[in-house]
Amino acid sequence: MIKPSHNKDIALTRRGMLKVGAFTLGSTASAFSPWNTQLQATTIQPVLGKGKAESVLVLWMAGGVTQYESFDPKMEAPLEIRGKLQDIQTSLSGVRFGDTMTEMSKIAHKISVIRSFSHHSNDHLISQVMTLSGRVVGRTELFSEPNIGSIVSHLQGPRNGLPGYICLPGITRPGPPPYNFFKSGWMGNQYLPYCVGGLPEQPDFTVGEKLDDPSPEIEEDLIPKSLALTEEVPLTRLTRRASLRQQFDQALKSLDGDQQLIAAETKYKGALRMLSTSALREAFDINQEGNVVRETYGKTKLGGRCLMARRLIEAGAPFIVLDYGYDSDYGNIWDNHNAPSQNHPPIQDMVKRGYHLAGMDKAFAALINDMEQRGLLEKTLVVFLTEFGRTPKINSNGGRDHWGAAGSLFVTGGGVKTGQVIGATDKTGAEVTKHPYSPSDIAATMFTSLGIDHHTFVNDFQGRPRPILEQGEPIAELF
Repeated sequence: MIKPSHNKDIALTRRGMLKVGAFTLGSTASAFSPWNTQLQATTIQPVLGKGKAESVLVLWMAGGVTQYESFDPKMEAPLEIRGKLQDIQTSLSGVRFGDTMTEMSKIAHKISVIRSFSHHSNDHLISQVMTLSGRVVGRTELFSEPNIGSIVSHLQGPRNGLPGYICLPGITRPGPPPYNFFKSGWMGNQYLPYCVGGLPEQPDFTVGEKLDDPSPEIEEDLIPKSLALTEEVPLTRLTRRASLRQQFDQALKSLDGDQQLIAAETKYKGALRMLSTSALREAFDINQEGNVVRETYGKTKLGGRCLMARRLIEAGAPFIVLDYGYDSDYGNIWDNHNAPSQNHPPIQDMVKRGYHLAGMDKAFAALINDMEQRGLLEKTLVVFLTEFGRTPKINSNGGRDHWGAAGSLFVTGGGVKTGQVIGATDKTGAEVTKHPYSPSDIAATMFTSLGIDHHTFVNDFQGRPRPILEQGEPIAELF
């Protein structure tokens, strides 16, 4: 038995070994965020009789997408509320969207629109953490609460060699200063998401010049550098190194409570697994798709991310958050106050741009249609999320401000009922008048769709039981 006085030396040895392991993988492991690799045998039995989804895809548009110009136009409201844009008839009788949403209006029967997303906060940071975690937080809990995906990763583990929780690309940082809200909190570092984009080169989206009217057609290379085998480190050589390293694992188990070591260890193991399977490496390469498919999604950042999300779902990814909101080329895409520092046109001109609502409309409709045609939609819950809506009145700069009281989302796939509008707002869109649903309710819906009882408990990294959710119930109209 190892004496306590020796633990420090062993910890130093293990840290050294982890550095060596990372070095031998070279660039192949450095960009990986950790995930759990020890729970593959874990199975969660559906307990509510509603769990038909095998995967969840969250379309996370951080910044506050306007509901007036998208899913809840108010043509009967005064001009200072409705603005100059018109609405458009959808495929659902009597249901109209903003006229920028030409493609989504054609498939309204394939989704359930929620016009009653509501909570108490107008603060970006608090609202984003509440939406990503499903938990009510204040300023002191911004980094302590786990993302929904981290809990799903803990309960269901990885699948087909893919991590249990992927953020695509996982580089969005609200601020300034920039904050990383893709967190595992009290679940522990082994449940951090794998961020395809790794660490952003410039996490502060306010830094650097932005063009007045940047092109929407900016394609990204989202293939993680850590998935590129080189001539210097071929797969056979990498496997030999992994085998050698595994010989030391048993002697180091006593240090598994160290969160930094856990993060590094799971990073190494996850990188090795992904590298060893060519099909998984190829799942990240949207260049394997034909030009017609690329054009259908749009050769934009958001279009490419939606296409990669479909490929990863097809490969078996259990939980994906596709993030698009704060960008080095476009600045803060959705937070359209139109303050002078934002370099934006008035919001009703902004929405027509190919990287704004017009591009979102095209990419989301292509994604839903493509997933349906491939048989992926019936087993994947797709949830469009943003942290809050925008103010009823267009401000003096032509923008809309934060509005936690009312916003719009949509849900589809995973066996939920579609072709409906859930909830309603008053004639100005200022208040919810029917069936308000909170971030906790959205989170409960995700868990329920996966067959996870959101009333139960999980253990945190110190072994203490914690409720999966402290409040919230699944949206009844969806089931």
